[in-house]
Amino acid sequence: MSQLRIVGGQWRSRRLRVADVPGLRPTPDRVRETLFNWLGQDLDGWACLDLFAGSGALGFEAASRGASQVVLLERDPRAFAQLQQNADLLGGSALHCRKGDAEQYLRSTGDRFDVVFLDPPFRQDWLERVGPMLPRVLAQGGYLYVEAEAEVSELAGLRAVKTAKAGQVHYQLLRAEQD
Repeated sequence: MSQLRIVGGQWRSRRLRVADVPGLRPTPDRVRETLFNWLGQDLDGWACLDLFAGSGALGFEAASRGASQVVLLERDPRAFAQLQQNADLLGGSALHCRKGDAEQYLRSTGDRFDVVFLDPPFRQDWLERVGPMLPRVLAQGGYLYVEAEAEVSELAGLRAVKTAKAGQVHYQLLRAEQD
């Protein structure tokens, strides 16, 4: 079983187990460092959604940096069980693991989030499928973080404000244009 390391915040340097699930690829440390430099190190009071949580790397990182609510959504039973185990180990009251489908969750939730982490399985058309539903869950001024196999300059009416690439993965931070 592999591990991931939390890179910042109250749980900095904590190592968490990652379930052995085909296609599961935790966001690397240096990519998470860049993302949280873009967002700011302190997420006090933020509500975050890790829509395809997988290893939970992005959600656990957000909670470590002070987010008051982090929903980690995962449909794979093995990945979900490991997420729940890691959340219990950390003991953070902000962490809420949910087992389920991304499309169904987006259609049914009434919650709004300051940032949505979107790192779906590659080459399965997830961006096209969930993109139209994202505006209803993003708080005004909220951010959308996307990891994808190709650059994403716009999605769901949001435009990229920061972009980078690590290996074969493109990652970008999107936001509605400010008036």
